[in-house]
Amino acid sequence: MRLLPAVPDTGIVFRRTDAGAEIPASWANTIESPRCTVLSNGEGITVGTVEHLMAALAGAEIDNAIVELDGPEVPIMDGSSAPFLFLIECAGLVEQDAARRAIKVLKPVSVIEEGATAALLPDHGFSMSFEISFANPLISRQDICVVFDAATFKAELSRARTFGLLDEVDRLRSAGFGRGGSLDNVVVVSGDHVLNAGGLRYADEFVRHKLLDAFGDLYLAGGPIIGRFCGVRSGHAHTRHLLAALFADADAWRYTSQGRATDFSALDPPSEMRLSGV
Repeated sequence: MRLLPAVPDTGIVFRRTDAGAEIPASWANTIESPRCTVLSNGEGITVGTVEHLMAALAGAEIDNAIVELDGPEVPIMDGSSAPFLFLIECAGLVEQDAARRAIKVLKPVSVIEEGATAALLPDHGFSMSFEISFANPLISRQDICVVFDAATFKAELSRARTFGLLDEVDRLRSAGFGRGGSLDNVVVVSGDHVLNAGGLRYADEFVRHKLLDAFGDLYLAGGPIIGRFCGVRSGHAHTRHLLAALFADADAWRYTSQGRATDFSALDPPSEMRLSGV
């Protein structure tokens, strides 16, 4: 994978170099997928597991970038957004001569599906809350509320990793998921123990990762959101359906400007970022 600079108003665009296709990172281009967020060009070309990279781009306030891949999935790295964010910061950002286009939430919008809720509410800034509940005794019930500023994502969310239960591994792999998963890129829980040698990065890493996922999925709105997100046991599909409900109601949102746009573009380091992985 490579990240390349882009001119104002490009947005985030995924380019499949092996398939000769480009897919804008938009909620309108998502397709149903049970375990991750997948973008499609409508002609059979897809890019999967975009949420961790999208979270890093949102956290770094990058408005315009081309993401080149030679396959159908973003590298998993360590299961979090931290490696992406680190390398983006190493390459550097350029402020562009254009205003950032933000989406301001004007009235409450929510989706309730299968006992889970995702909602967007009006607010003056951007904040997120999330609640999870698992039968597993280690994960159990966790909740978090984060008010975002320039440093929040890096400090509070970026290092939170994907997690899974050991007894789910065989079932997921037989269904075609998680074939590249290992203790290097997934927090694996068995009963009340974490199998990863280093343990957890945050005491409540599980709910923080769920919030990270939602943060990345929300950036598929096409820009930063001014409002408050609330998730209760929700997942990727709920967030995508929430964005669809928001944009379906013309009275629920409006565009507004928010400072200058930023471009992924290198200064002294190399003019592109290369990442490889399974």
